[in-house]
Amino acid sequence: MPNDEVYEALAAAFEASRPVALATVAQTLGSTPRKTGAKMLVREDGSFVGTIGGGCGEAEVWQEAMEALEEGDPRIVTVDLTEPTDGEDKICGGIMRIFVERLEA
Repeated sequence: MPNDEVYEALAAAFEASRPVALATVAQTLGSTPRKTGAKMLVREDGSFVGTIGGGCGEAEVWQEAMEALEEGDPRIVTVDLTEPTDGEDKICGGIMRIFVERLEA
């Protein structure tokens, strides 16, 4: 299971009474690096486990996860991989909607 390490990190955070942000791919349209259900767990120190696809999109979701940790509010982040870019990290051409939520024991 690809999300096993995320669940293990979540359990460890709960045991340590540490909040985390969980980002889950809720919907995909077109070609995307990860599919619905892929997860990334972000800790307060900024470290993370798992992936929702890498590149600029993942960096954007990481930033939103850090804000969710601070503010406590869940959010949906739309990662648009259809726009042309100067780099090569938006090569898939699809759209992902990522649900980001703060979790704590």
